[in-house]
Amino acid sequence: MPDHDTYQQLIDLLDASRVAYRLIDHAPEGATETVSALRGHPVSEAAKCIVLRVKVDRRTTRHVLAVVPGDRRVDLDAVQALFEARYVGFSDAATAERLARSVPGTVLPFSFDPELELVADPDVVARPRLYFNAARLDRSLCLTGNDYARLAGPRVARIASPAPA
Repeated sequence: MPDHDTYQQLIDLLDASRVAYRLIDHAPEGATETVSALRGHPVSEAAKCIVLRVKVDRRTTRHVLAVVPGDRRVDLDAVQALFEARYVGFSDAATAERLARSVPGTVLPFSFDPELELVADPDVVARPRLYFNAARLDRSLCLTGNDYARLAGPRVARIASPAPA
């Protein structure tokens, strides 16, 4: 099962890097607001991870993993400007699962695929505590935003906007 492999790859990376982290077991859930309540933290401390399709020009398509605070949404216009792209939209489910190596609701804020570029909003890396599903619906992880940025190495850019009311 790809999720188990991705989960183990994450744990191996964290252990090899000697990063302090905490695993949290909970009922299976992938929706950011619901899983944040299960984990017992504000939604703003969650990492919401979205795979995007970025059409740079007629022949060039890039795939981007956008990471924003859980109480915000990805600003597609900001991503389009960042990549000087013609079009930005959400990736289809099959492509997102293949590149993220996990199913929806379990996408990590890490990229283990060279075809998936990682971009995180500065408000994500600034979090003292950052929570996300650990490539599984029933287990989450917490680490500092600073450790996340150091290990994941995202391009940091303002890509979040307020969620609709």
